[in-house]
Amino acid sequence: MKTGGQLIVEALEAQGVRRVFGVPGESYLAVLDALHDSPIDMVVCRHEGGAAMMAEAQAKLTGRPGVCLVTRGPGATNAASGIHVAQQDETPLVVLVGQIERGMRGRDAFQEVDYGKLFGGMCKWVAEIDSADRVPEMISRAFHTAMAGRPGPVVLALPEDTLTETADAAAAPRAEPVDSAPTPAQMASFADLLAKAEKPLLVVGGSRWTETSVAALKDFAERLSLPVAVTFRRQMLFDHAHPLYAGDIGLGINPKLTALVKDSDLLILLGDRFSEVPSQGYGLLGIPDPQKAVVHIHPGAEEIGRVFRPALGMVATPGAFLEAALEKVAAQSVTANPAWTARAEAAHAAYEAWSTPPDAIPGEVQMGRIMAWLDERLADDAIFTNGAGNYATWIHRFHRFRRFGTQVAPVCGSMGYGLPAAVAAKLQHRTRDVLCFAGDGCFQMTGLEFGTAVQEGAAVIVLVVDNGMYGTIRMHQEREYPGRVSGTALKNPDFAAFARAYGGHGETVETTDQFAPAFERARASGLPAILHIKLDPEALTPNRTLSEIRAAGKGK
Repeated sequence: MKTGGQLIVEALEAQGVRRVFGVPGESYLAVLDALHDSPIDMVVCRHEGGAAMMAEAQAKLTGRPGVCLVTRGPGATNAASGIHVAQQDETPLVVLVGQIERGMRGRDAFQEVDYGKLFGGMCKWVAEIDSADRVPEMISRAFHTAMAGRPGPVVLALPEDTLTETADAAAAPRAEPVDSAPTPAQMASFADLLAKAEKPLLVVGGSRWTETSVAALKDFAERLSLPVAVTFRRQMLFDHAHPLYAGDIGLGINPKLTALVKDSDLLILLGDRFSEVPSQGYGLLGIPDPQKAVVHIHPGAEEIGRVFRPALGMVATPGAFLEAALEKVAAQSVTANPAWTARAEAAHAAYEAWSTPPDAIPGEVQMGRIMAWLDERLADDAIFTNGAGNYATWIHRFHRFRRFGTQVAPVCGSMGYGLPAAVAAKLQHRTRDVLCFAGDGCFQMTGLEFGTAVQEGAAVIVLVVDNGMYGTIRMHQEREYPGRVSGTALKNPDFAAFARAYGGHGETVETTDQFAPAFERARASGLPAILHIKLDPEALTPNRTLSEIRAAGKGK
């Protein structure tokens, strides 16, 4: 006989879980006690939002559900930010939440929450384990559900008395995601659409990618000389130095890439939903008629035709589709169309011009030179993480991703994500460089997780780009209400001293020339590090100053 807490941990072990992220709570002490005798590592976080983001980031890097443990009530509501990331980013996540005793339900007991109502709109499944003997069944279902179709978050509530109740139950076998693949008839239709196309464009994104499917993507694109674009914060899916790479369809899109999408007569959407950001506010395609041939391949059947009516829809994972597509190309001896090749070359040239950093921005710190230095010095397997803010443009536009598994960023645009994601990435890949980019406002939303990095020995390097404001909101404020600054100014601490106070490495960078030696010292320290980069407030974007944006707003 084992307690519910022991059965939970045993079930996690059977699923191959080796690390969980959480904040302790008395509501699940029995699980914490069972972890004491388990090989599973409990990463003790400072806030449940940070814990959920770490678990979600690990899932992005591994393809397996990340696991987060939080206590009831406030612990659960704090975790909601990370759960929302998992929902929008299509990431498998299992959140185990403490709950009141079963006999107290419905009395508004201490920290009682109806988790079905709280999380029902953003989770694939929300349930409560009502008896210890059902633990193996419920954990197994949670992992299967999180990974199936369009991946996403699952929340399981753990009543306190269920965790101390005993039962004789065996853990279920390890869950594996179920592949979905196109039919021969669908592949025949796809071949017909390709044969008729004069200006095809392959757009890739979403989740459920692997090293193997990314390699197959490269092979498929090369066979046909297809220009390849990636969606928002999915840039690691295609080598930016490859001559077929056309750029990313995200915020601040290259106008020439916008024209390429609009001009295409066959749009192959592989793995992604093509939601608000990549569709540029749903403006690139007509709704529901896209007004061009669209082939939509997605592992979630509910996503096909949800917004855009495709000429051909396929419920398939990226890997299964690419395997079938390569077989079809080989069987029919399909070769590259010279017109497609020329179009792809032009698209890549436009990307290279767009991704060249500006010569100068206001102030003593030139972020363009810093980005160029990083790209020259870092290995191709360095992992970049970030949250949300104008500072992220320096990564998305000017860093050239070369390999799968090197980008961990929130498609949903959640601030505060970069630092927790970096901690998770470094724990997963100890020997690789892990860089977190964060704005001053973004960093302070989860900055206490730097303590988690120190405690875990996760030697991340955090670049805090400090311009004394919530920069993205200030940019929009100056456009719409020029000169009327309200609610966007920040009085910031000495971030380098903050790092040292926690036992990490901290330095301040006030000129471009100070960055390289500071970075090398941070790297050599073997400690979690913060480089506090003082950016001129006028350098609000890489191309337009704060004053220029304000002047344009006044000219409306």
